[in-house]
Amino acid sequence: MKNASLLMDERAGTMSESPTIFEFERDFAGSLRCIPMIARQKLDIVGIKMTLRQWSRVSREERGLLVDRPCDTNAEQEAYRALVLELIATRADEPVRFLVTQGLDDWREPDRMPEAVLLQAQQDGVQPPTPAQWAALAPLKRFALIKLARSKHENENFVPALEEFGILQGEG
Repeated sequence: MKNASLLMDERAGTMSESPTIFEFERDFAGSLRCIPMIARQKLDIVGIKMTLRQWSRVSREERGLLVDRPCDTNAEQEAYRALVLELIATRADEPVRFLVTQGLDDWREPDRMPEAVLLQAQQDGVQPPTPAQWAALAPLKRFALIKLARSKHENENFVPALEEFGILQGEG
């Protein structure tokens, strides 16, 4: 089992992208009442599962920090992780839940689209991204499609995300 610092070493420097709230999530994440994809990605990177209940217990300003704070370098990841741990400890009455991080990095693979994305596209009756389209997507967009494809309750946003990302131009 790898320790947290080794895990973060492996993950450093892969997200350099400005914070984004996607259009498909604006209704529920734009107000930060729900956890936007950019914050979910950062939470995955630092290996913490923040529940919606825990998210709702932190202030709007603190939620904004979790969206805006960088999480690319080892130092940024350590600071982000410390902030999340502190916020959960001081604001929520639930314990911290850590993620099993193996298999959460599929979004880092521009040359290999996860099966979940293909299956979700098939289930929704749309064409999945081509290998070239997948490779051209920014890491956060790949992350969002994977999360939406794997989600049991949010996959209604999978097709809107494909449309927003320019994958389904001319369809639906």
